[in-house]
Amino acid sequence: MLWTANRIIRKFSTSSNYYQNKLRLALIGQSLFGQEVYTNLRKQGHKVVGVFTVPDRDGKADPLAVAAEKDGTPVFKFPRWRVKGKPIPEVVEAYKAVGAELNVMPFCSQFIPMNVIDHPAHGSIIYHPSILPLHRGASAINWTLIQGDKKAGFSIFWADDGLDTGPILLQRECPVEPNDTVDSLYNRFLFPEGIKAMVESVQLIADGKATRVPQTEEGASYEGIQKKSNSKVNFAQPAEAIHNWIRGHDKVPGAWTVIDGQTVTLYGSSMLGSSVPAGQPLEIEGASQAGVVTKNGLVLYGSDSKALMVKNLQYEDGKMISAAKYFSSGDTARVELTDDEKKIAEEIRDIWKGILSNVAAIEETTDFFKSGAASMDVVRLVEEIKQKCAGLQLQNEDVYMATTFQDFIQMFVRRLRGEDQEEEMVIDYATKDVNNMTVKMPWQCFINGKFEDAENGKTADTINPADGSVICKVAYASVGDVDRAVAAAKEAFEVGPWGRMNPRDRGTLLYKLADLMEEHQEELATIESIDSGAVYTLALKTHVGMSIQTFRYFAGWCDKIQGKTIPINQARPNRNLTFTKKEPLGVCAIVIPWNYPLMMLAWKSAACLAAGNTLVLKPAQVTPLSALKFAELTVKAGIPKGVINIVPGSGGMVGQRMSDHPDIRKLGFTGSTPIGKQIMKSCALSNLKKVSLELGGKSPLIIFSDCDMDKAVRMGMSSVFFNKGENCIAAGRLFVEESIHDEYIRRVVEEIKKMKVGDPLHRSTDHGPQNHKAHMDKLVEYCEVGVKEGATLVYGGKQVDRPGFFMEPTLFTDVEDHMFIAKEESFGPIMVVSKFKDGDIDGVLSRANDTEFGLASGVFTRDINKAMYVSERLDAGTVFVNTYNKTDVASPFGGFKQSGFGKDLGEDALNEYLRTKAVTVEY
Repeated sequence: MLWTANRIIRKFSTSSNYYQNKLRLALIGQSLFGQEVYTNLRKQGHKVVGVFTVPDRDGKADPLAVAAEKDGTPVFKFPRWRVKGKPIPEVVEAYKAVGAELNVMPFCSQFIPMNVIDHPAHGSIIYHPSILPLHRGASAINWTLIQGDKKAGFSIFWADDGLDTGPILLQRECPVEPNDTVDSLYNRFLFPEGIKAMVESVQLIADGKATRVPQTEEGASYEGIQKKSNSKVNFAQPAEAIHNWIRGHDKVPGAWTVIDGQTVTLYGSSMLGSSVPAGQPLEIEGASQAGVVTKNGLVLYGSDSKALMVKNLQYEDGKMISAAKYFSSGDTARVELTDDEKKIAEEIRDIWKGILSNVAAIEETTDFFKSGAASMDVVRLVEEIKQKCAGLQLQNEDVYMATTFQDFIQMFVRRLRGEDQEEEMVIDYATKDVNNMTVKMPWQCFINGKFEDAENGKTADTINPADGSVICKVAYASVGDVDRAVAAAKEAFEVGPWGRMNPRDRGTLLYKLADLMEEHQEELATIESIDSGAVYTLALKTHVGMSIQTFRYFAGWCDKIQGKTIPINQARPNRNLTFTKKEPLGVCAIVIPWNYPLMMLAWKSAACLAAGNTLVLKPAQVTPLSALKFAELTVKAGIPKGVINIVPGSGGMVGQRMSDHPDIRKLGFTGSTPIGKQIMKSCALSNLKKVSLELGGKSPLIIFSDCDMDKAVRMGMSSVFFNKGENCIAAGRLFVEESIHDEYIRRVVEEIKKMKVGDPLHRSTDHGPQNHKAHMDKLVEYCEVGVKEGATLVYGGKQVDRPGFFMEPTLFTDVEDHMFIAKEESFGPIMVVSKFKDGDIDGVLSRANDTEFGLASGVFTRDINKAMYVSERLDAGTVFVNTYNKTDVASPFGGFKQSGFGKDLGEDALNEYLRTKAVTVEY
């Protein structure tokens, strides 16, 4: 559960609990897990005196080493700790020199000698991903799934010289979901909860409260490390056991079988609880019953005749395909013509002959366009056939999709029979009478032009943050749903009308979509308001209004995407022409956040579609409704099926599968920095897909004494409280020049007191509810930390005493640079103010840039020279001068440093969804 998990990590890591007792720690381990444990232990106030991790690989340091080196923590990268079973003296001495009171081993792959394990006063604790004593050994997670355990978990235990046999300090467990894989289990629970448990364990030791529970041998097991050589599927067992075997080896080392003499690895297994879809039989070596290749994947049978579905197959050469495409040659089965249809076909042949007068005879393989036909000939062909066959629905685009005579006749006959007519869209709406209207909201997955239940039938409640009530249930998509959505998008791109459409026609459809959004703007704004807590008037103007503008802007770009000619050295006596083409990438995945559900959808998907791609989009789990309403409008606009697919659900299930999917060529993400890092890793490991990230921020706003005070107060308020602070570019910290500081604070407090907090649907409301309860709780905790650190809470800091998730607009002053609230993003209505000395321009610039974030920034001054000097030196992707939050669809938007890379909006955004092909011709 990669993204959901990292949201938890982010909440945890940005929340500090302060304890009296602290320890000097040595961290022995590696990986992102080790890095997170290290970071959070330091945030809790423990002193990490040394980090012992693995040597650099291919010139790249382990993530734990990177974090420690950045902090100035001593880092040791020993290749080994012992030779021939004996400790290496110089290694042990280097370790002892750091003076640790406790060894913490969060993810340790090296064998550590006992004289190191026992050296600290408190010994050593280590993390293991199983509920010890069950599944001792390195493949514990695999065996949890292979054995069909109903519970998974982890243990923190006191290291000893046995094999995961030391006394238990702490254990946690979770249920195993029917289709969990190693990745989903790790990312959903073992990773995020394991980090919290490691930190908790250290504090228990520091406080003298840690337990030592001896491991019992009852129920103990040890299974070897799983290798490719012994992971072949045994079909002589029940289907559930086969399913467990496959998912227990997904992704490494991969369960395999033999099909048609080839070794084929199986991925993406799920149990089939319903009847098996129709398909083509496929013999599987060792299976008593043939498999079935269906439109959804490969069905396999166990010895109990029950079935499971496999989504993807990988050949020995590394090529991975959708199991549904095993027999596919790219051709559609041809229909046999009746005698009457044959007569009509000959009449159509005559029409072709009349148009293609230069062709001696119209053969089955005659290509309409290669024979010299032009766009006017397409119109003539369609109109002549429609005149002969009254009532036949035939479009110009149909000719472009079937360019040879035999393909055209096949298409024509299917159309004549009504076989390929689009089904009328059926929507099972959730309705709600609200805001003086009846809002009709789709709630199912939108895949291949249809609304349908999630494959597993699961739903999740979506909550109105204004009162905590359930708006409706929304489909909770599975991995299988993502696979179906990607398959639909791929087909739409490769063989559907979208990939072959004239760019200007594509733009026409996007203009029509924008018009429909405008027609439904009140309904869309109401949905945004009840689902995300946005004030209705703001939702109408910004959430929806800017979304409409975005689609219109990029609709205009569709027919303006151009390459260029490039002069190169000529190879005499021949001459050369080199030119470039801008091409779409293919299937793109888009993952959007919960603060601007519709607008973030528009910012990314409009550019993606204008470039000619197809897409699979995951809305935020807590705000899915406006994206699903948008899906309905795309059908009404005439966007072909499969071009846009919406799969609501969890980040760990849906988002992770998007990152991993081999057919997705680009992933665009807006969200937190920790999750962005995980996305980059997953996208790199899967198929090196292109990535663009718009991540966290801590945007500085510098207010000089020579500013327009009225404007600086008004815009400073907006920079923090706009959209109740749930704004990626919100001013995370204001620096106010000393001579005007007190006056500025006084006026801000006056303005805060005027703000009306309440129902977001009331037109006079200034400040609505926070998006969801977990976020509300995090903001209260954030304020508590600020007070504990010594900042002055001037106003607010608490939840409003009323139903719903309302946070008081909050103001902190006397915020020093080292404080938590000076460094960490709140993503809420919390103004954090620091003074700076009069005239100290370079000093305040240094403080403003002292952050790993670089999304936005701002400056208020009447001095144009000062404004330009500061704007040039602020290290952020956007700089606002004497304004704030002024974004426009034509202006590129995106951050620097750990705020991400890539751009939304403007011409730059198109390049995120295009690739450049160079063509050289010799003549």
